[in-house]
Amino acid sequence: MDVIHAVILGIIEGITEFLPISSTGHLIIAGDAMGLEKDKATNAFHVIIQLSAILAVIANYKDKFSLKHFDLWMKIAIAFVPIAAIGLLFSDQIKALFSVQVVAVMFIIGGIVFLVIEYFQKNATPHTLEVEDISYKQAAWIGIAQIFALIPGTSRAGSTIVGALIVGLSRKASAEFSFLLALPVLAAASGLDLLKHYKEFSGENLMPLIVGFVVSFVVAYLTMKLFIRFLEKFTFVGFGIYRIIFGVILLYFISIGVINTAAHS
Repeated sequence: MDVIHAVILGIIEGITEFLPISSTGHLIIAGDAMGLEKDKATNAFHVIIQLSAILAVIANYKDKFSLKHFDLWMKIAIAFVPIAAIGLLFSDQIKALFSVQVVAVMFIIGGIVFLVIEYFQKNATPHTLEVEDISYKQAAWIGIAQIFALIPGTSRAGSTIVGALIVGLSRKASAEFSFLLALPVLAAASGLDLLKHYKEFSGENLMPLIVGFVVSFVVAYLTMKLFIRFLEKFTFVGFGIYRIIFGVILLYFISIGVINTAAHS
């Protein structure tokens, strides 16, 4: 991996990590298109760009890191428990689920879910307008919804936002809770991977890692801000349509052999 690869992947990760469109499928397509091998250096790069995403959340929501928001963080902790428990208990089974075909199918299913949710939500009035007003019960249900993110291609942001919409959060509050809930989830995943790949953070890998980290941070930071502004005027329908189209294209690429499924199984 060189610096150009790092810039491209950093931009893709920064844009897709917090949008309900799953970063996995986009990184697969980009990696295959650039001919990148799935080796230890690539895995280390994914760790770095996830860490930058964590910092982007902290930078965007630094005002939430105070004692007066202790109650909010307790709710985030409750929402984190389901995915942490299931992820630890069934880690081998979850890894066995991964294939590019599953990613593509879940893109399509997720897109349909968003269209259905928005159809029933169009005349509904959300009960919770601000992220601070979320209840413990709502947090628990969002945490259960996040379990679906363990299925490759579902999207962590997508599953949490859908769960939040169902339990009565506004689109803005749903997105913001999803951003904040990313902190413990990404920290846990990155922490484990960091222990496995720390030796790769040196030598010729160092410059691409630094570039990827910076690019991913800047893009993720801006994406979150723009996403919230977008939701003030628009719905998730566009993301649903995009997911369906992307999933169909991914299945087509698989069928004609453009995507090397063996490399990602």
